[in-house]
Amino acid sequence: MIRWEELLRNDLAKGVALGVGVAVLVPVLVSALAPVVKPMARTALKAGLRSYERAREVVDEAGEMMEDLVAETQAEMRAERVAAAQAQTEQEAQAAEADSVDAAVNEHPGEGAVRH
Repeated sequence: MIRWEELLRNDLAKGVALGVGVAVLVPVLVSALAPVVKPMARTALKAGLRSYERAREVVDEAGEMMEDLVAETQAEMRAERVAAAQAQTEQEAQAAEADSVDAAVNEHPGEGAVRH
């Protein structure tokens, strides 16, 4: 027959006793603490949901700001391209005008000279 002293020294027996004790005490503790823990859990859950909603609003606002910034930058880039194209067109027109003046002077060399 097993003696109590040997059981108290045996790790397996200690583990089984601890498991049975926990299995009996946990439901008792849960039912005793439920009136206190449930409102605390509900309050924590509300706080978490409020934080989530606020974070979502902040992220949405940041996204809108980023979209606005991208749109403004694209508009500036379009304006720069239009200005550059206009400048190039003006330069080409000036170059074409200069070429036509040079061609006219070369065709009629005496008319371009100044007479006194």
